[in-house]
Amino acid sequence: MYELYNELQQKTKDLEVSIRQLRKNGIAYAQAERDYKILLRHECLKLREDGMAIGMIDKTCYGIPAVAEARYARDVAEAVYKANQEAINSIKLQLRLIESQIQREWGLPNG
Repeated sequence: MYELYNELQQKTKDLEVSIRQLRKNGIAYAQAERDYKILLRHECLKLREDGMAIGMIDKTCYGIPAVAEARYARDVAEAVYKANQEAINSIKLQLRLIESQIQREWGLPNG
């Protein structure tokens, strides 16, 4: 029983840490998205001022190294954020399983 209770306590702590990390990762993702969009807009406007055909601007902008790097940083930040969300869901599931095990072994009510 004590082992399950200790595991439950540890998973609860892990969940709290993951939630705090999700906030940090969410902020990093939002910042990367903002930086990418600002740079993309800047480069598109520059190409437009240079007289490039509007239909070619998007295709050209995505190939500019700084824009590609900003997009990559945004995509990485998004992947980290989503992986963090999945880790939280996994910990929640583990908590429910441990709580169910405690209830089965000791007949204690959930909650």
